[in-house]
Amino acid sequence: MAASRKAPILALANQKGGVAKTTSVASLGAAFAEAGRRVLLVDLDPQASLTFSLGIDPDAVEASVHDVLVGGTDLRDVVLGCADGVDLVPSSIELAGAEAVLLGRPAREYALRDALDPVRRSYDVVVLDCSPSLGVLTLNALTAAQGIVVPMPCEMLSHRGVGQLLDTVADVKRILNKKLKVLGILPTLYDGRSTHSREVLEDVGGRYGLPVLSPPIPKTVRFAEAPAVGRSILATARSSKGAKAYREVAAELLEQL
Repeated sequence: MAASRKAPILALANQKGGVAKTTSVASLGAAFAEAGRRVLLVDLDPQASLTFSLGIDPDAVEASVHDVLVGGTDLRDVVLGCADGVDLVPSSIELAGAEAVLLGRPAREYALRDALDPVRRSYDVVVLDCSPSLGVLTLNALTAAQGIVVPMPCEMLSHRGVGQLLDTVADVKRILNKKLKVLGILPTLYDGRSTHSREVLEDVGGRYGLPVLSPPIPKTVRFAEAPAVGRSILATARSSKGAKAYREVAAELLEQL
C-alpha cells in the first residue's frame, strides 16, 4: 500500500452481543499486522472488551475514545501500542455517556470520521469494534467506514437482527456515507460436526444476498484463553485452526480494501 494513501476503515458490527465481534477485531488486527500492515484498532464499546483483550486495563487508561468524541482530545494523544503489533484507541466505561452528549450536537454522526482523518495516512488499515447496538456510536462507525463486516454465529437465532442492521447500513449509505460497502458476513462459532451449523452456513449468503467470508471461524476454547494474557489467538495458539482461519479471512479482506 502506498504510504500517502489514506488507510481504509473497516467496521465490524452486529447489534447482537456474543457474536465474537471483539475476538474478530483483535484477531484480524493481529493478522493484518503479521502481513506487514500498520494497523489501528478503535474500541467503540463502553464495555471495553477489546481494550481488555489486548492487555490494557480500561480503568487505568488516562484518556480514551470518549475524550476524543466528546471532549475534542486529539486522537493521536490517546493511541496506545499493543503487544500484537497493533495500535489501539482504547475505550472506558465513560463512553456509555457519550451517546447522550453526542445526541445534542450537530453533525454528531461525523465525530469519529473527523477524528480519524488526521491519522489515516499513518496506517494501512483502521478497524472499528462497534458496540452491540444501533446507536450513535455505531452510526459514527458506519459513517466513517468504507467497508463493514458482519460477524454472525452459525446458529439460527443469530439471523435475527441482521436484517435490521442491513436496513441501517442502507440508510447510512443513502444519507451519510455513499462509499460504505458490506464486504460480507463472517461466520463465527462454527462447529463443522453440527448439521445445524452447516445448514446455517449454507443458508446465510442466499438469505441476505451477501458474500460469506471464508473459511468460517471455528468454535474453540483457544479464543477464551487469549484475552487472559492480553494477546490474540494468533500469538497464543499460532497454529490453531482459529488462527489459520483469521489469517485467511484477513488476506481476503486486504484484497477488497
